[in-house]
Amino acid sequence: MLGVNSLRTAIAILSVLLLAPVITAKELSNTQECYLDGWRHPLRCERISVGHGDSKVNLAVFVSPALDETQREPLYLLAGGPGQAASGLIPLLHTFRKINQNRAIVMVDRRGTGHSRSFDCGIDRHTPMDLSLISKELKQCYLQQATFANSLSSRQAVEDLEKVRKYFNHKQISLWGGSWGTRTALLYQQWHPNSLKTLVLDAVAPIDTKVFLSAAAAEDAIQILMRDCSLELSCSKFGNWREVLDKLLSQWDESKSMDFPDPVTGKPMKHSMSRWVLQNTIRAALYSPEAAAQLPFAIQQAGLGNYYPLAGITGLFPESALGMFLGLTLSIACAEELSRISEEEILADTNGSFAGNAFLEIFERGCEVWPVADRSYAKPQHREHPVLLISGEADPITPPRYAEKQLGYLTNKQHLIIASGGHINSMRGCVPQLIEEFLDSSGKELATTCVDEIHRPPFVSGIYGPEIMQRVAPTTTSGKLGENAL
Repeated sequence: MLGVNSLRTAIAILSVLLLAPVITAKELSNTQECYLDGWRHPLRCERISVGHGDSKVNLAVFVSPALDETQREPLYLLAGGPGQAASGLIPLLHTFRKINQNRAIVMVDRRGTGHSRSFDCGIDRHTPMDLSLISKELKQCYLQQATFANSLSSRQAVEDLEKVRKYFNHKQISLWGGSWGTRTALLYQQWHPNSLKTLVLDAVAPIDTKVFLSAAAAEDAIQILMRDCSLELSCSKFGNWREVLDKLLSQWDESKSMDFPDPVTGKPMKHSMSRWVLQNTIRAALYSPEAAAQLPFAIQQAGLGNYYPLAGITGLFPESALGMFLGLTLSIACAEELSRISEEEILADTNGSFAGNAFLEIFERGCEVWPVADRSYAKPQHREHPVLLISGEADPITPPRYAEKQLGYLTNKQHLIIASGGHINSMRGCVPQLIEEFLDSSGKELATTCVDEIHRPPFVSGIYGPEIMQRVAPTTTSGKLGENAL
């Protein structure tokens, strides 16, 4: 979810692509009824004190009560990032409305996010995209709250969840995690197995996986996009748009970027746009099939000097929807991810990828001025909880192979792979129904043929959008694509 003028947007591409709510602090005194934007029904809202001294936080907890008396174990929603507030997942209440019928849904804003002492360094879309300038801002942000920054960790987040479970006297809970939220859920499973009944993990970031090494995954995602484009006549006419992208990136310079319009105003940008921002713009669009469907046309037009379609893609996710809290993001990323990545691994990951080191560089520069202590995880132990894994075939950061190859210690798991799907697929097609069935049956084997009916959105074929009737690209007698295809 990357905007051209915002570092916050650059980092937010790790998060779940859902709109964040707007809540006022006065609505969050101790136990009372309150509302979140995007959900018209009242919620039970709690404040639970955790930590002490300079690290004290009043956790904000939101509960959507079950609608009937046949209550099952509650479902806790864990947000991504790291750095998104769980209250930013409010649109999932619509997706999970049937689940909410007989089980409460609980959202805990972890420390440093949302209404749990939000740790926001004030960098926004008006901040020039100069990494040196941004580093200075981040350094000041860290120095102002160094104790708090060093207190934040995944272990702490998991222990806070356990404290909330006990507060509500929930015997066992089920967890839905999205993106980085899957990492939190898997750690909770390791550290509090007796408190857990079922896991639903969407866009899986296994404990052992170095998910910030994502350039290869982004390249795989764009290759799948190229494949799908070549099979649709309206898209295949754009020819080798990937070659256009490579040329655009190789020839990009600061002066050229001044032709790139602001995605919000359409006027020339006040600040030049660096190549790494353009790379992250393309990469971010791959998170969403709807945005990715616009890329071939937008890139083809950019090759002709028309940057408006590409700028339009960067403006698809408004700043108000980001819901990322940069202080927490860096405290977790620097201590638990970048600290275990080697230069050799970076070179291997970035080799041959259009994304290069553009995404990781943001965090590398940030971590230079965010000196939190390294934190490691123990080797995952065997677990037998029912686990539903959900992956998008074309996810540019948590591809299906992570769930397939790196969760061998989970013996009772099922895996849904959404063809051409991007990052986070719980709201697509029949997936909400399958999640409900999985939770209600305590992990019984699902009939998943309905997943085959979930398709990529049609490609944009011109300034007026996609063709109403999709057509298949012609092939030769040998089965190879015709001359208009890639």
